[in-house]
Amino acid sequence: MKVVNVHQRLLHASPERVGALIDALGSPADTLWPGKAWPRMKLDRPLAVGAIGGHGPIRYTVEAYTPGQSVRFRLTAPKGFEGWHGFEVLDATPAHCVLEHRIEMRARGPALLYWPLVIGPLHDVCVEDVLSQAQLSLGLEPRPVPWTARVRLLRWLASGGRRPAPPFARGQHAR
Repeated sequence: MKVVNVHQRLLHASPERVGALIDALGSPADTLWPGKAWPRMKLDRPLAVGAIGGHGPIRYTVEAYTPGQSVRFRLTAPKGFEGWHGFEVLDATPAHCVLEHRIEMRARGPALLYWPLVIGPLHDVCVEDVLSQAQLSLGLEPRPVPWTARVRLLRWLASGGRRPAPPFARGQHAR
């Protein structure tokens, strides 16, 4: 099964400021990843081609990195996830840009069920939380997407019955 999943957010900030958020991914100075509610992104070294890491059960290797602009991670786990995901600064003007997260992969074997039933719904909310975290880190008003009952249940099951606090107020949809 082919999966192409794209999330974008218009940010009222310079491409340089948004690119700096990408550059800090997986580091102690990471202010892009919403680590309060999601497993932290961890890398075995600073962001660079060849760095190995992941978040939760998702594992990957950095296969491409343009500082201040983009990063692409080659998926290595779970089994059956064959492809990549990454972040990129798009459509830049001096005062605005779009931050995009894209995943392109083939789901095979157990991933044919694991993606649509578990990982896909969690992924969508996690990426929207990343984009809201970007807004917050840039001093902008975050526009969080509410967690559905399904996502709350999956998070509860994944956390062993603990109820993780969402990183943002959940009263509105992203615009």
